[in-house]
Amino acid sequence: MGTGKKPLSAAFAQYTSLALLLPISTFVGYVIGHYLDKALGTHWLTVLFLILGTVGGFIELIRQIMRDSNDGPG
Repeated sequence: MGTGKKPLSAAFAQYTSLALLLPISTFVGYVIGHYLDKALGTHWLTVLFLILGTVGGFIELIRQIMRDSNDGPG
C-alpha cells in the first residue's frame, strides 16, 4: 500500500536520536559509576561504567545501522 519510505520528519527524528545516543549513554555510564564510587568508597567504578556506557552506545548504534541497511531501497 505504502511506498515503504519514511517521512522526512521520521527520518530526521531517527538520525537525531542516533547522534545523541553515544554521548548520552557515555554520560549515563559515567554518572552511575561516579555515584557508585561515592557510595562504596572506590575509585575504579567510574572508569568501568564509562567504558560500559560507551560500548553500549556503540552496540546500539551498530544495531540501528544494520537495521537501516536491511530496510534500504531494493
